[in-house]
Amino acid sequence: MTFMHLTFYATFMLSSLGLAFHRTHLISALLCLESMMLSMYIALSMWPVYTQTASLTLMPILTLAFSACEAATGLAILVASARTHGSDHLHNLNLLQC
Repeated sequence: MTFMHLTFYATFMLSSLGLAFHRTHLISALLCLESMMLSMYIALSMWPVYTQTASLTLMPILTLAFSACEAATGLAILVASARTHGSDHLHNLNLLQC
């Protein structure tokens, strides 16, 4: 395993651990999701360089598009929950109260 692979795996795992353990604010959960998507984007964009192929050059662009859609949806949910509940604390959000 090269240093670059270790860096991508560590970044993804630290982001997923941050998502699992720091669930107090919605913005921190969104930032962890965005860092996971960023590490996946960088890994997918560096993968054709390591394998010296050009067949999967569309995958990073699709990942970036899905990441932008995820960020827009997450920010819309953040704004909506801040307007209705008054804060972005995740313990205030309950599906049974809707």
